[in-house]
Amino acid sequence: MSILFKELPIKETIKEALEGLGFEVPTPIQEQSIPLVLDGLDIIGQAQTGTGKTFAFAIPMIEKINVSESSIQGLILTPTRELTTQVYKEILKLIKYEPKIKVTTIVGGESYDKQFKELAKKPHIIVATPGRIIDHINRGTIDLSKVKLLTLDEADEMLNMGFQEDIEIILKTTPKERQTVLFSATIPPFIKKVAKMYQNNPEIVKIDAKELTVDKIEQGYFIVKEEDKPNLLVRLLDLEQPKTAIIFANTKKDVDQIAETLQHNKYMADALHGDLKQSQRNYVMTRFRNKQLNLLIATDVAARGLDINDVELVINYDLPTQDEVYVHRVGRTGRAGKKGKAYSFVSPRKRGMIEFLEKFIKREIKFLDVPTEEQIYKSQTKTFKNQLKSAMSQIETIDLSLVNDLLIDETSKDKLIYALLQDRMPVQKNYAPIEIYQKYSKSKSNNQKNNSKFDRNNKNKSNNGKYVELLINLGKEDSMNPQKLFKILEKDYGIFSRNIGDIQHYKNETKFELKVEQLKRINLNKRIQIGKKQVLIKKI
Repeated sequence: MSILFKELPIKETIKEALEGLGFEVPTPIQEQSIPLVLDGLDIIGQAQTGTGKTFAFAIPMIEKINVSESSIQGLILTPTRELTTQVYKEILKLIKYEPKIKVTTIVGGESYDKQFKELAKKPHIIVATPGRIIDHINRGTIDLSKVKLLTLDEADEMLNMGFQEDIEIILKTTPKERQTVLFSATIPPFIKKVAKMYQNNPEIVKIDAKELTVDKIEQGYFIVKEEDKPNLLVRLLDLEQPKTAIIFANTKKDVDQIAETLQHNKYMADALHGDLKQSQRNYVMTRFRNKQLNLLIATDVAARGLDINDVELVINYDLPTQDEVYVHRVGRTGRAGKKGKAYSFVSPRKRGMIEFLEKFIKREIKFLDVPTEEQIYKSQTKTFKNQLKSAMSQIETIDLSLVNDLLIDETSKDKLIYALLQDRMPVQKNYAPIEIYQKYSKSKSNNQKNNSKFDRNNKNKSNNGKYVELLINLGKEDSMNPQKLFKILEKDYGIFSRNIGDIQHYKNETKFELKVEQLKRINLNKRIQIGKKQVLIKKI
């Protein structure tokens, strides 16, 4: 049986705040982490947004603050302004009955004068992005010499965003005897380096994927060509008619294009990505939360830290390159005990990825047929009827004087009803055609079974096919990603990214597809030196 918050050795004021928020039982990451941090231990927590990790590090930090000391005692670093704001708001909830504890945020894009004034108030806890903290360190306007507890939140994302050097500078600026808490969805080599150099025998707290995947989320996928994705998106939105939905794309360019397409088709949609100014992001999110928008198109980085609990539908316009990111995206819906739906668009050549995602999340992702015009119209009609019945049930008093003036006979009654409803009734639309694909069957040929993550019906195994599969001995532990692979192939083999097909990163190696005509450029016995590692490419 799980421990209760009221049984933890924390201040009564924190317990009272938690009770007021309706929290009684800690989440798995909170239950495992809080006692360790309270005991003064360093930890590495492997968990994602939606698991309750903010309270896992915020509760012990608040517990350790000495309000009689006018110094920065707690520092929390996050990768984005949005996540900084979210963490700050969560801390404010926890210190509702601790008015003497001062908390502030330090992020880029804000006035320095404002931050100078906040720092002059001697805050006990600072939530910040690394870049702006470095600015204050260089200016001599911030003193981290009294920090007792330092938390790195979304550490892998900070690494992806290029904050590695900043993090190391900040760590060196804080006392060596401080306590360090690190949370990360993945544990790449840099995180291990931080743990080795800047933590003291950290405890590992890991939340498995099965605990991250919400059972009430209905997950499905469509096989669709890239050029048909916009048309499928329109069909799917018309079928589901979500009140709130987040559509994830892998690039800022795609986010803008999707938003523009939907806006052109009269959907209440807008884009959210890193190139937007903070004022623009705030404007978009305010409209989304106030239901002035019902469709948010976003990149993963932009969506970090967004606290939106009532998202009905998540659409992966592109499959993410990492399994953990898929879990993070899908977890945006089905929160707070509500049901949710998550659909993915999968190109024909990438459909094999679904099988591996299913193994990762330990659940089936259902193959779905492209909705037809008839199915969409039928769904819209059903929704319209239900809305009408609901509206009728809420009417208590009726003034029929105007209606009676318009009724001449029984025929005019039907005409009146039709006249009032014709502008609201669904109309069957004509949609652009979409090429239909069938679900791939694993039983097509026993001779075609192999260990590849991607199903190719064995077409890539011969030189008559379009692609050949290769393996390079660099993987996730080497911080391998598609961009790094492209650079290696271009620099050392003269092969450009347009010639690369699907890519799959494993722990110590990466599998990728190469156009057959480019194979002659690869010397399979050639070893190249990258850092301290000899790198070799071999054919599968």
